[in-house]
Amino acid sequence: MRIDETLLNEAKAYAARNGRSLNSVMEDALRQLLNRSGTTERPPIELPLSGEAAGPMLTWTEIAEQIEVEDIEKALGGRHAHA
Repeated sequence: MRIDETLLNEAKAYAARNGRSLNSVMEDALRQLLNRSGTTERPPIELPLSGEAAGPMLTWTEIAEQIEVEDIEKALGGRHAHA
């Protein structure tokens, strides 16, 4: 299997930040992808197009992590995943 080097480095950093193995992160990502195959797509999110954002400025990594947290909470039936 070949993985884009930038993507692999991001996955390694995510695993390290969260005290997980790269293998477990990759397995979870693959499970999520396969579990979504029968579900409807996430509704579009409107993002501000100028520097006048009403909310905090987030990096793509922070946005992805927030989406993952929301997906985990949804899978747990609304319970908070970060206890």
